[in-house]
Amino acid sequence: MNAFFDILDFSFSVTGPIFVILALGVWLRRVGMLTDAFVEAGSRLVFTVALPALLFISISKTNFEAAANVSLVAFGALATVTTFVVLEWVAARWVAEPADRGVVVQGGFRSNMGIVGLAYCVNAYGESGLVAASLYLGLITILFNILAVITLSRSLHARRSVAGVLRGIATNPIIIGIVLALPVSWAGVKLPALVIQSGQYFANLTLPLALLCTGASLDFARLRLETRNTLLASVAKLVFVPLVFVLGGLAVGFRGIDLGVLLLMSSTPAAAASYVMVRAMGGNAVLAANIIALTTLASILTTSVGIMIVRGAGLM
Repeated sequence: MNAFFDILDFSFSVTGPIFVILALGVWLRRVGMLTDAFVEAGSRLVFTVALPALLFISISKTNFEAAANVSLVAFGALATVTTFVVLEWVAARWVAEPADRGVVVQGGFRSNMGIVGLAYCVNAYGESGLVAASLYLGLITILFNILAVITLSRSLHARRSVAGVLRGIATNPIIIGIVLALPVSWAGVKLPALVIQSGQYFANLTLPLALLCTGASLDFARLRLETRNTLLASVAKLVFVPLVFVLGGLAVGFRGIDLGVLLLMSSTPAAAASYVMVRAMGGNAVLAANIIALTTLASILTTSVGIMIVRGAGLM
């Protein structure tokens, strides 16, 4: 029981600050300090500059050889595609509004690995957890963004050509940032201090600005109207996806730190970047924000229970 409360306390320490900033965004919007124009500009700044900078700086500093775990990344990619396909099938049948289907699918499969996931792994395994999770984060994030562009493009622009989807993927700032960082990590290039520090300034904008904009967009009256879709995405994110990753990982033989990374990365709440992408592409940003808020709150419990079960079984 003490172990459970220790894990629960850790979960609060990771997700608590996120809720503080979300709540601050709500309050600042209500008192008029955050406007629609600010939220629009801030979201685009995060999507086009701050988040790509965060991923580039993080991945470029990772030791590629030390972090490389081909089997773990390959399984993560396969499990991600599997959950994506299932959620596309479910959304086509259970989400009435076609334009909202991509938002539900993205909210269901896209995890907040870069913020909450890495924090979980470091807390559980220290430096070895950070090394094991970093490259996994970089490569799976590319897949996340590709699949997010595909599902949002399909639901928001039903007649968009394959070339248009590929163009959207190729010009996505987040994907560009990751792709540029991979050869730097692979070659072990040490970037100049000026580049690192300048990029870090932009990277540091990411979480607080993204969450402020998310909080400012929360509409609790609309949350009641969006209950079905919000709950559908949240159950998928916090129950279905972790089950696929953990049970699939067990089936192929992952144990210890590898299984722990799969559990911790897949059980995180919906990524803050999912709101930014939905808003930038003209989708239902309120629904995206509600999914983030609900999964962030509920993940405190679901992640703790998942860790207790897997650790109690001696598997991580």
